Amino acid sequence: MGRYTGPACRLCRREGVKLFLKGERCYMAKCAIELGRPAPGMHGATRKRKISDYGIQLSAKQKLRKSFGMREVAFRGVFKRALRKRGVTGEALLQFLELRLDNVAFRLGFAASRRAARQLARHRHVAVNGKIATIPAMILKPDDVVSIRESSSTREWAKQTMDAAEARGIVSWMALDKEHFSGKVLRIPTRDEISPISNEQLVVELYSK
Repeated sequence: MGRYTGPACRLCRREGVKLFLKGERCYMAKCAIELGRPAPGMHGATRKRKISDYGIQLSAKQKLRKSFGMREVAFRGVFKRALRKRGVTGEALLQFLELRLDNVAFRLGFAASRRAARQLARHRHVAVNGKIATIPAMILKPDDVVSIRESSSTREWAKQTMDAAEARGIVSWMALDKEHFSGKVLRIPTRDEISPISNEQLVVELYSK
């Protein structure tokens, strides 16, 4: 299955929750979820059906996967990596997702969305510990420093997104240095510091079948 290139709001309407795929628009009153727009399809507004346990688990997985803009194969790969780690699998899954380069760049405000953050990395605008990083799926570690390259014209555009991210609040496990367009991963986030849009335990149950 290829990369999804359709309307981002359609994915939010399908899952019935905000997936925060369109940057600042997701925080505005004209967001499709805020407006109460129905699920896509001819019968989206009137469709009511009983959802099985499998359907609930699948929906939880789809919400989490789509919010990070990942394909199924990549998402399953992260789950397998979390499965090999000691501790609670669901918490490890969330930690690996949060520590992805594209998500860290998004959380720091370098881009308005995770999709935009992936583009920044692929176009060589992002550096990790002073070296160009072009793999959005790269898993960062504590003390890693993420920055927008000094020669990058993206810095002017990033000023606005950083201001907006700072106004909403930077997560406690990262530190932002606006003056130098950089941020640091202070530690691996705990479950209490992560606010997933779905129950990760349902994802574990789905993949454990």
